[in-house]
Amino acid sequence: MEILAFGVQADEKPLIERAFGDHEDVRCLDVFLNEDTAPIAAGYEIVSTSVNADLGADVLEILAAGGTRMVAQRSTGFNNVDLATAERLGMTVARVSYYSPHSVAEFAWALAMAVNRRIVRASIRTRDFDFRLDGLMGRDLHGRTAGVLGTGKIGEAFARIAHGFGMRLLGWDVAENPACAELGMRYVPKDELLARSDLITLHVPLMAETRHLIDAAALKAMRDDAILINSSRGGLIDTAALVGELRAGRFAGVGLDVYEAEAGLFFLDKSLEAVEDDTLARLVTFPKVLVTSHQAYYTEDAVGQIVDTTVRNVLDYREGRRSENVLVPRS
Repeated sequence: MEILAFGVQADEKPLIERAFGDHEDVRCLDVFLNEDTAPIAAGYEIVSTSVNADLGADVLEILAAGGTRMVAQRSTGFNNVDLATAERLGMTVARVSYYSPHSVAEFAWALAMAVNRRIVRASIRTRDFDFRLDGLMGRDLHGRTAGVLGTGKIGEAFARIAHGFGMRLLGWDVAENPACAELGMRYVPKDELLARSDLITLHVPLMAETRHLIDAAALKAMRDDAILINSSRGGLIDTAALVGELRAGRFAGVGLDVYEAEAGLFFLDKSLEAVEDDTLARLVTFPKVLVTSHQAYYTEDAVGQIVDTTVRNVLDYREGRRSENVLVPRS
């Protein structure tokens, strides 16, 4: 029986087709799953989705009515899935609970270095043969303080890179990571971390408790010359409040690979359209801000692991097995 995969990027398609191989037939679509596209899945028992798929109650109802019994999400986060509705409909939902943490940690560092050393602005200038250095001065990160909010696998990988740069480490999490403590990380309350860190990076999941973890008050607590990096989930930052602080001239740099209203924008070509999101439109105009389109995970290594795990999840569903990746078990 054929599987329908939504939101497949061009680079991702051959990896998916090769990974499923002799196990299953798969049909790849570049459109993303939402209420408008859900009817396409009629007749498909198994649907695979990407990180920005809409798996709310209405979409799940449409899928279930069309015969879908399993959703295999190709991502770790599942805040986009109405798990209660899926369970009521008797649908199995699985995710990818682990993939290379280095992909995201390394990209977070790429963002940090790019905004600190004004690399994008410098590149644009040199394309126009403008080789002035005015406005391009950054800072050594050696000897400064990195604050890591969320010290799981990705936060730990980021901390190891920061340690290699010779930075002091502060951490905040619900539980301490012994590996980070061995690097010299001191765990402190969030407000202290924000007030003392030169570089702040977010590596926590998006849940009700963490939505707008960096709100107006948290932004006020940060240093005026701090660098803020988010390669986790857009909803962790109150973007409207961030824009307000940037308008006041605060922060040395902000690197965002995610945005709280990215669904319907990221992964799509909107270059010929008028973007109606005024907050995002204003955000990208700040010279100290770099926004990328949720690509931190996008390496051959990480995507390969994501696809391989998705295949295993599908085979587990077929055989009636349950793994740590299952969010809603087969009924």
